Amino acid sequence: MACQVRVNWAIQSLPDLPLFLMNYSRPNLGVLLHSPSKCLPKISCSSRMRGSHFVVKSQTAMVNRTVADDRMLVLVPPHPLIKHWVSVLRDERTPSPIFRNAMAELGRLLIYEASRDWLPTVTGEIQSPMGVASVEFIDPREPVLVIPILRAGLALVEHASSILPATKTYHLGISRDETTLLPSLYLNKLPNKIPEGSRVLIADPMLATGGTIVAAIELLKDRGVDKKQIIVISAVAAPPALQKLSEKFPGLHVYTGTIDPTVNDKGFIIPGLGDAGDRIFGTC
Repeated sequence: MACQVRVNWAIQSLPDLPLFLMNYSRPNLGVLLHSPSKCLPKISCSSRMRGSHFVVKSQTAMVNRTVADDRMLVLVPPHPLIKHWVSVLRDERTPSPIFRNAMAELGRLLIYEASRDWLPTVTGEIQSPMGVASVEFIDPREPVLVIPILRAGLALVEHASSILPATKTYHLGISRDETTLLPSLYLNKLPNKIPEGSRVLIADPMLATGGTIVAAIELLKDRGVDKKQIIVISAVAAPPALQKLSEKFPGLHVYTGTIDPTVNDKGFIIPGLGDAGDRIFGTC
């Protein structure tokens, strides 16, 4: 049975269901747990921002992703390998080559989790050495559009083509002003028009203030992509980015390795893992 954790920034009433109510050390953060206590995931979040809602689910098996259109879905898969690679990324002693490999391995796992019930399939029959078998393949006629946000997003999707049978990769270069923290587009390899119904996977390792990921999704919207067609993967997410995404793109799905409590005045996630791009490419 899957663990499901619903986080509401402002909980006014509780449904008449068998569940637990827990308050973490951060005030006013209600967590509704539809699972046995032995299945409780360790998820903490800042509760400073209120007014909108998003849902956090922690998966141990298949999860029903049906969610109201006015809520963003944030998934933190509790796989031990995901926790391991996030821990490697956090360690300031991790050298650049190992850091890049850890980011790639984390991306592999997040893409695997994100593609559950999301990929188009075709069915048929084939002849095996021992007889006729009913089969199901990923439909190669509908490639997933993989969009890494440079630089750090490159490492997060390094294994995308080995996991997903059919992909097309388009690059977006978006930098952040160190003073204003506003995003600036310096490279756009998106096509002018994206085919209707295309599935889009965006990789942005650090969802901190949310400016970069919002700018990327806006570019996709301008090309006819609906938010329901988009999945975002990240190594670490923070409440300011999740709040901004929830307000602008309700119904969006986000998969992240972990959720950290806050962002400092320079726009870095705390405790985070530092500047992901610099650590990946050895330019610290």
